[in-house]
Amino acid sequence: MYDLLLKNGRVIDPAQGFNAIADVAVDGERIAIVAAGIDPAGARRVIDVKGRTVTPGLIDPHVHVYEGFTRLGIHPDLVGVQAGVTALADAGSCGPYTYHGFPVQVLPNIATDLFVFINIARVGLAVNPEIESERDIDLDAAIQVVSENRGVVKGVKARMVSPALNIMGMEMPRMALRVARETGTRAMFHIGHRVGNYSADFIRELLPLLTPGDIITHIYCDHVGGVLDPNRKLIPEARDALARGVFMDVGFGQTHFGFDAARRIIDQGVVAHSISSDITGVGRRTTVHSFVEMMTRFLALGFSLEEVVAMSTVNAARVLGIEATHGSLAAGRLADISVLDVRDGDWTVADTEGASMKTGKAVVPVLTVKGGAVISPEWGPRPWGWTPNPQPE
Repeated sequence: MYDLLLKNGRVIDPAQGFNAIADVAVDGERIAIVAAGIDPAGARRVIDVKGRTVTPGLIDPHVHVYEGFTRLGIHPDLVGVQAGVTALADAGSCGPYTYHGFPVQVLPNIATDLFVFINIARVGLAVNPEIESERDIDLDAAIQVVSENRGVVKGVKARMVSPALNIMGMEMPRMALRVARETGTRAMFHIGHRVGNYSADFIRELLPLLTPGDIITHIYCDHVGGVLDPNRKLIPEARDALARGVFMDVGFGQTHFGFDAARRIIDQGVVAHSISSDITGVGRRTTVHSFVEMMTRFLALGFSLEEVVAMSTVNAARVLGIEATHGSLAAGRLADISVLDVRDGDWTVADTEGASMKTGKAVVPVLTVKGGAVISPEWGPRPWGWTPNPQPE
C-alpha cells in the first residue's frame, strides 16, 4: 500500500531521461515507483494532477534566507516549500563568525532543505561592504567552520567587488580558494557589479584559477567584471572555464541579469548550468518575485520546458554537490516533488536592466511534496498570485 499517489501528470525527470504521462507513488518518505497506470486502490491518498507537470523537487542554489541576521533575509520556507521549491542554498549571507545561527535558529524550524556557502568575510553580509580591510577575513575560522559542518556547508562564497578588490586584489579570491581546497569543497564567486571602481580584468585573472566544481554566479550580468568585454564579446577565459568543469549559475538578484547579455553570452557558447534567483526579502517584492518566475524567464528566452526543469533540478543538484540525494525521482530517493502548472497566456517578464520580454507561458506552483508530506503553496509574491505582469490590453 502506497502512502501517496500522484496520478496522470506529465512527469519530467531529466536525471533519468524521463518525460511522459505517468504516476508517482510514494512510500513513507521515499519515492516507490514512477510508472503509468498505477492502481489507485493501492494508495492511501490519491491526488489527480492531470494537466500538471511533475518534477523532482526544484532546487534554488543561490538565495539569501538568513532572516533576522541580515537585512536581506527572508524565511526559507516562504521561498522554499511554500513556493514549489524543496531545497535552497544560502550563498554567503553568513561568515564563519555568524554561521552558527543557522543550525541553532534556522534549520530546526523549517521544512525546506537548506545548504550554505559561508562568506569569506568573517561576518558575511551582516555589514555592507563586508570587506574593508584584511582584518575582515579570518581564514582559520573559515576553514574550521566548513570542515566541521560539511553536511550543511557546501563551500565558500566571495564577491568580486570593491572595496575588497581595491584593498586586497586577487589575494581575496585566492583566500576563498584556499578554504575550498583545504576543506575539499567548492568556491562560489559573485562576478560583475553595477557600482564600484575596480579593474574589469580581475575576472580574467580569476577564471584560470578555478577548478571543476567551482561556481561562477551572475553569469548573465551586464556590468563591469562580467564575462563580456567592452565590445560585447565573451572573454575566452569563460569558455575555457566552462570546458574545464566550472559551473555557471544565473543569480538573478536585484541588479545582476540582463536579457541582452544573456542572449549574447548564450549565443557565444556559455549556457548556465543552473537557474538561481538570488532572492531576498526586497527582491521577492521588487525584481525576482519567485523561483518559478525565473523558470518562466528562461522559457521566454527560448529554452524548452525540459531544459528549464533540468537546470532547476539535476543540474542544480550537481552544482551543489548533492546529486546523490536530490534532483531525481528515482525509486528510493527522498520523496521531494514539485507539481507545477505551465499556463498559457500573455505576460511580461523583466530583467534587472529595465528591459522586458513577452511570454506565452508561465510556471506556477500547484503543490510541493517534501519527504512525502504534501504542502500547498502560499498565495504568491504578487497581489494576484504567482503569474508575472499581464500584457496590457
